[in-house]
Amino acid sequence: MTAPKKVGQQTVWFQNPPVIVAAATIAGQKEGQGPLSKSFDKVIGNDYYGEQTWEKAERRMLLEVMQTAVQKAGLTPEKIDYMLSGDLLNQIISANFTARDLGIPFLGLYGACSTMLESSAVGSMLIDGGFAEYVLVGTSSHYGSAERQFRFPTEQGVQRPLHTQWTVTGASAMVLARAGSGPRITSATIGKVIDLGQGDPLDMSSAMAPAAADTIARHLWDTGRQPGDYDLFLTGDLGIYGRKLAVSLLGQKGFNIDDRYQDCGAMIYYPEQDTHAGGSGCACVGLVACGHFLKEMAAGHLKRMFVVGTGALLSPCSTQQGETIPGIGHGILIES
Repeated sequence: MTAPKKVGQQTVWFQNPPVIVAAATIAGQKEGQGPLSKSFDKVIGNDYYGEQTWEKAERRMLLEVMQTAVQKAGLTPEKIDYMLSGDLLNQIISANFTARDLGIPFLGLYGACSTMLESSAVGSMLIDGGFAEYVLVGTSSHYGSAERQFRFPTEQGVQRPLHTQWTVTGASAMVLARAGSGPRITSATIGKVIDLGQGDPLDMSSAMAPAAADTIARHLWDTGRQPGDYDLFLTGDLGIYGRKLAVSLLGQKGFNIDDRYQDCGAMIYYPEQDTHAGGSGCACVGLVACGHFLKEMAAGHLKRMFVVGTGALLSPCSTQQGETIPGIGHGILIES
């Protein structure tokens, strides 16, 4: 017997679509110098943000952005049923300590850079299922802390290849509600782990692009729609090269989305900021989607956008053992 809210293989339709009643963003200094600077709620002055370490600076950003989203929604933490969050640091410590400080029932999630969309999909299911009135979702990343954990200490001064992306420093959050005013999340497509054998930790876009293309194609197949039914397809952090690869892979599947497709990593920095292939990290899709595109939707410029968070599922352990890098892509459909 088919689940009543499931469509096709990987997509669910929400009979009671949750409303995005508030969103908040905090961007790093470099991100605040980029083309989307005016769309962020706050830009920090430096990467330490008054703390002694980059890790503590990231935690402070996540805590503040969560508090800001709750305040924007006209709520208090006591009114939030669940907090869903995760980040890139060992055992999602930024989210864990933020949940400790907020005192909200907490579900920690890890989907690498897809975590914001994974949290939004699961939170939407909780609301649609009648298990929650309000759900707080959010995530964070930091260039310094991510580089130290996944690649090389920044003090070492390792030269970065031109296909490498820059981990976005920032945090974002949304409050999802059973009722209210704002755009609605009408469906979600849960991605599969896709691994085509790419193993270079300095080229994560090649690992994530196949998963992004697979999720977009699966959403279209499951719903019976065509790209022209959407105003925008948005991926999280494929960068300039990963975006091209995703377009090519979708073309092989019979879909041409090039004229209505943008990638957050390709948008968040100016070329002269020398980030090479663009942005990545958990905060990338959150800053661009919550800071820029939700405002575009509120202004009436967009009515239907499918947002896919993309994640490279690697760790220092798997890299040191010579493993390839699996990718994941989770998508939500946001409609005004």
